[in-house]
Amino acid sequence: MADEKIVPENGLEVRYERYKGIIKNFTLMSDIFMRNVFKQRECLEYVLQVIMEKQDLRVIDQIIQKDYKNLQGRSAIMDCVARDSEGKQFDVEIQQDNEGASPKRARYHSGLMDMNTLNPGQDFDELPESYVIFITRDDILGYGFPIYHIDRHIKEADDSFQDEAHIIYVNSRKQEDTELGRLMHDLHCKNADEMHSPVLA
Repeated sequence: MADEKIVPENGLEVRYERYKGIIKNFTLMSDIFMRNVFKQRECLEYVLQVIMEKQDLRVIDQIIQKDYKNLQGRSAIMDCVARDSEGKQFDVEIQQDNEGASPKRARYHSGLMDMNTLNPGQDFDELPESYVIFITRDDILGYGFPIYHIDRHIKEADDSFQDEAHIIYVNSRKQEDTELGRLMHDLHCKNADEMHSPVLA
């Protein structure tokens, strides 16, 4: 008779303790954890309200891990794509690695959102205003600001180019005593009791 593999009685307990130890180190900057948090509309809404400085912003739908297919080239899976009550579109990305938050990736995400918005025959002017938001672990752009707003600009006229496509980088290292800084603090908390926001806790 072949030897049977005997699982120690405490095997499940050991595994449980190991997983518990891993989970204890999760913060909202952890990709898996943040996905579950963003499934809660009020949590995503709060994050966008703070970043956009718009307390009456209302999210009417959101999709976690939205897979944007590109039949002519590279596709992309976005962390969280949402739409607010004014029809504005948002792509919210949590990035632990610098490589995952390059300016050209932000540009590509913006283009993919546009390509998957209009139906055949729709006018280009029907494109909604869009925001690609990267919340990054480090100061990717390196200027020391807590938040960066990037828009196209007409050099000769020193005026904005009204394409309504915006890119925002949020530097989560900056945890100042502001609403944005307190949000960044909360994103790095391992213990909900240490969070400022009751919504995220």
